[in-house]
Amino acid sequence: MDLRYDCIRAPDGNKTDRPLVILHGLFGMKRNWLSLSKAFAKDLQRPVYSLDLRNHGSSPHAEPMNYQAMANDVLHFFENHSLTNVSLLGHSMGGKAAMTLALSPVLPPGLLQHLIVADIAPARGKLSDAFSGYAKAMIEIEAARVSTRQEAQHILTPYEADPMTRAFLLTNLDTSGPSLRFRIPLNIISNSIHNLGDFPYNAGERTWDGKTLFIKGLRSNYINNKNLPIAKAFFPNMTMVTLDAGHWVHAERPDEFRRYVVDFIKNN
Repeated sequence: MDLRYDCIRAPDGNKTDRPLVILHGLFGMKRNWLSLSKAFAKDLQRPVYSLDLRNHGSSPHAEPMNYQAMANDVLHFFENHSLTNVSLLGHSMGGKAAMTLALSPVLPPGLLQHLIVADIAPARGKLSDAFSGYAKAMIEIEAARVSTRQEAQHILTPYEADPMTRAFLLTNLDTSGPSLRFRIPLNIISNSIHNLGDFPYNAGERTWDGKTLFIKGLRSNYINNKNLPIAKAFFPNMTMVTLDAGHWVHAERPDEFRRYVVDFIKNN
């Protein structure tokens, strides 16, 4: 599968060596990362790619929707664009896809230089009920054939009280038709929610020895005392920092997030 992407070129025009590649989370898309991508490109003086993962943004819709398929898509992207010495950053679902690729037996040696994982662990567990609720609300919005964002907000509010999260979810709306629809395939995502709590490897089965940074949200439980040892087993050269944020660490603390990512890549 050919994933859609945005690319911020390095000042010297380089598009292939030492890029930072960013993978968004569930219901996200590449454009959510545009401001940070520009900042990373400026700070690191290297190209920054932000991808739309399968069934998200402008990328193709396809099953299966699981981490092996996503990792294979990303590896295909690396190879298709002749990328070398990649730094890979993933948030939530994108973080699990990034870890899956790092641990994959088909990853060419030396292709991946740095791994940065934002607020997710390489562990198996049920996704928060909030995510299945979001999918249900989106299906309701389409079924109601609403024509305004205000009507969509009204349907979504019982499922999500936070206006910032609602606004993020509604970035997926296509407003070009007589009624609002979502760009993402809600049936595939709704049927795949259980896959997204999974992880394809068992602790001890594989390791990736490269430099790895986990960025945890203080008010999020996705990385916790139970699964942190699992992360260390997979990624023995990992370090972790904690930001005063919830699950969307990069959106809530963009300046601190930017500084930790840039310093980690520059110093390793």
